[in-house]
Amino acid sequence: MSRNVREVVEVEVDGRPLHLTNVRKVLWPGLGLTKGWMLDYYARIAPVLLPHLAGRPLTLHRFPDGIEGPRWFQTRAPAPPSWVRTVTMRPARSGKVFDVCVIDDLASLLWAVNLGSIELHPFLACADDLASPTMVVFDLDPGPPAGMIECCTLAVRLREVLEHLGLEPWAKVTGGLGLHVHVPVARGAHTYDDTKSFARAVAAILAREHPDLVVDRMTKRLRTGRVFVDWSQNDPGKSTISAYSLRGLDYPTVALPVSWDELEWAARERTDDRLVFSSGETLDRVARGREDDLVVSTAQRLPR
Repeated sequence: MSRNVREVVEVEVDGRPLHLTNVRKVLWPGLGLTKGWMLDYYARIAPVLLPHLAGRPLTLHRFPDGIEGPRWFQTRAPAPPSWVRTVTMRPARSGKVFDVCVIDDLASLLWAVNLGSIELHPFLACADDLASPTMVVFDLDPGPPAGMIECCTLAVRLREVLEHLGLEPWAKVTGGLGLHVHVPVARGAHTYDDTKSFARAVAAILAREHPDLVVDRMTKRLRTGRVFVDWSQNDPGKSTISAYSLRGLDYPTVALPVSWDELEWAARERTDDRLVFSSGETLDRVARGREDDLVVSTAQRLPR
């Protein structure tokens, strides 16, 4: 490693001192993309990313030596500076007590990314009410040879079911193989038992109506050629990839909100070519105002 890789760049962001390290370290060897490149992306996307993180505990998916090195999910706060907010979590199952980062502003975001955090995974609840999720998430996970096309077909059907129940969802490509469908709910209106039970019941409806396309059971051998509707993500101990987060894959795709028109087109034309987004495409899309109406923020209540 050259001396330049070990450089420390001292900057000030909104009055906060930041020491950015190893900015020339290559994180994507096949593409020559560095940590400095990643920090630049997150600084530029911050205005639309931060609303998805602010106020929520955050799990960092860290790749300190790049995508070919060791990686791990870190929920416990890694010794943040005093100006990075934290919240104390007490998971009932483990009995452990630990502090978790809450990324509210640009300085905190760049501090977290500087740790080699390629991926950002916020929890479904806010730090001031950890027991009450603010959304239901349906994780559509295809089992090969099923893929994104099958996920799009299912997402469109899922939307119809949710709208029949009086709910308005929004969709997000994960930057990987699947799709997420989110249903925002009013803060304090529901417990995780409520949201998980609701997601499981909807998954069962879809599996019953479309048995050749959908599976709602965890058993992996049942998923071949079908899409698993993972309702179990609605859990106080789990976090979900954020909209606008990079992914730690061979090519740094982005998890991105998409329109229902885009999903319907992909399902109809049987192609997912328009549903894979690079960082540059994401920044261009945001600059054009393409994201303005895609994320539903309506406070809703689940049917009883």
